[in-house]
Amino acid sequence: MRQATGVVIIRILPVVLVVIAAISYVYYVEGNGAYFPRNTLPMMMVVVLASLTLFKGRGRWTGGGWRWPLATLGFAIPALGLSIYLHYGYATDLDGMVSESVYPRELFRYLPLYTTVAGSIGFAIGWIAGRNVQ
Repeated sequence: MRQATGVVIIRILPVVLVVIAAISYVYYVEGNGAYFPRNTLPMMMVVVLASLTLFKGRGRWTGGGWRWPLATLGFAIPALGLSIYLHYGYATDLDGMVSESVYPRELFRYLPLYTTVAGSIGFAIGWIAGRNVQ
């Protein structure tokens, strides 16, 4: 059990580093505003799902089958990707996202809900796809 825990810690490290980088970028764009803690929750869920995947697989990504890895990836792509893309658009005023909007920061109010719902749909698709993998 002790060795499996060490392997889980080593294998979860890249996921944690990517999530820390994403959270740092969100902080850079938003600053210490009211929506920053809320926008980090879907990203933290990626770390939790990746940890569950590794514990289910006893330290291996595919040790428990393909359902968990594909479902975790299905959640991570929208949760991280959509959030980072919209923060990038806000930071660079992509297509007038800031300059042509009345309340541009209000985008970040509901963004965690959107990314969590999109991630949940991706999780379900990954879970179904993983069920059919031999």
